[in-house]
Amino acid sequence: MTVVPDDHLMTLICDTCGDSIRATACVLPDAEVVWTLVSEHGWSGSPFATGPHRCPHCSLLPVTGGGHASYDNHGPGGILGIDPLDDMTVAAATGDVDLDTGDTLRAALRHAADMGGHVVVDLTRVHVIDSIDLGLLVRAHRDARDRGATLCLAAPSRFVRTVLHTMRLDRAFPVYESRDEALAQLSRGRASAPTASTAATAARS
Repeated sequence: MTVVPDDHLMTLICDTCGDSIRATACVLPDAEVVWTLVSEHGWSGSPFATGPHRCPHCSLLPVTGGGHASYDNHGPGGILGIDPLDDMTVAAATGDVDLDTGDTLRAALRHAADMGGHVVVDLTRVHVIDSIDLGLLVRAHRDARDRGATLCLAAPSRFVRTVLHTMRLDRAFPVYESRDEALAQLSRGRASAPTASTAATAARS
């Protein structure tokens, strides 16, 4: 199903029962992002216009085929693990990183900083992230810089990239396509924040 935009109004249609809601939504640079509309009205599904969407009632029903599970069952956000690797530490997150997981992320970032060296925040399994937790990442990035280290992001989703671009943070963090790429660049001492052109390309990808 595709959300139908009309200026700042969007119509969200449930793939299960066909129910719909028409409401205003925060407009991001990527017009396909509809996560604010989905989350504010208790719906579930893809954070993008093209994808499965379910109304609050149908969100409580079992997911049956159609590709819904990959969007509806993000799972609780949290930290999968903190792995020290030479002079680097990898903090791997999972699920939806939001208000409920803030304390977990804060503790993980603090622990990674205490271990010293560079920090890679692996976002491979993260679908969405809110502004509060992005703020935690910004502070951790600044703390790392103050102690002569680098904090970078690995494998952020399209949604996370769009939020970074919206909040003008896409040039603040070094961002890499994968954990392995981040580790390789850090080990070579080549980690740096992306250029404006690189950041714009990443936000559109």
